[in-house]
Amino acid sequence: MENEKVKVLIIGSGPAGYTAAIYAARAGLKPVLYTGAQPGGQLTITNDVENFPGYPDGINGPQMMMDLQKQAERFGTKVNFGLVTAVDFSGYPHKVTVDEKYVIEAESIIIATGATAKYLGIPSEQKYANQGVSACAVCDGFFYRGKDVAVVGAGDSAAEEATYLANLCPKVHLIVRRGEMRASKIMQQRVENTHNIEIHWNSETDEILGDDSGVTGVRLYNNVSKEKKVISVSGFFLAIGHKPNTDIFAGKLDMDESGYVLVKPGTTKTNVEGVFAVGDVADKVYRQAITAAGTGCMGALDAEKFLVSKEVSV
Repeated sequence: MENEKVKVLIIGSGPAGYTAAIYAARAGLKPVLYTGAQPGGQLTITNDVENFPGYPDGINGPQMMMDLQKQAERFGTKVNFGLVTAVDFSGYPHKVTVDEKYVIEAESIIIATGATAKYLGIPSEQKYANQGVSACAVCDGFFYRGKDVAVVGAGDSAAEEATYLANLCPKVHLIVRRGEMRASKIMQQRVENTHNIEIHWNSETDEILGDDSGVTGVRLYNNVSKEKKVISVSGFFLAIGHKPNTDIFAGKLDMDESGYVLVKPGTTKTNVEGVFAVGDVADKVYRQAITAAGTGCMGALDAEKFLVSKEVSV
């Protein structure tokens, strides 16, 4: 395969990547999209999506991603299955290596590689994924109305998820590994002042318990008393952080201390001309499908303006 030359290269295939593809394709830019290791992104491991506008009865996550792909392809997007393994932004056009062998020369690049939720690493997390185990309370909390749940984490994210769930659930168990929280003072106070949140200090998740119906409880291990106890819950929410999928861009793009790509406020522009970042890869605050799609639109429009300016300058 010869080196490919493209106007718009999109790296990633979640809501942000596919929305960018739809807009770029309709603008006649003939975008090429590489899906990455997880075609469709995080929504492919989400059974029910009920908060994306336009689906009054909800939609299955994988089906939604298939719909977005078809829509992007309808306007001329070339969708390829492959993993970007290296980038070179030192010259122009930019060079991208796919699957360690194909080199693409791109006049503009839209990065939509997303972020991955951090997990504890115990087998039962995967066993009960989508059956009570979730990494997003805003996404899935609605399904646990009237049920007791547990949240694991000690930072602002955990505090926010616990207080959010406390409005839906009769009891929220917050599992904190140490004897104190890392969350900001105001978030700690909010947790402590919420009557139906019970904090389990110095506690680690020993095992998530369940049956054919899904999660039924959590076995906790107290790392001070060395005792174990079981709490009954129907949902287990992880709030121990996300890792943006940006390893291949390290040293090439400006990032924050957590690895999220920094963009110029109000745009999707990175510090490299012609390279744009959309979706969760540049968003540590909202991390929703709809906000990712919105920035995907922005990325395509920013890329189009950049390409027009290039043509004018030439």
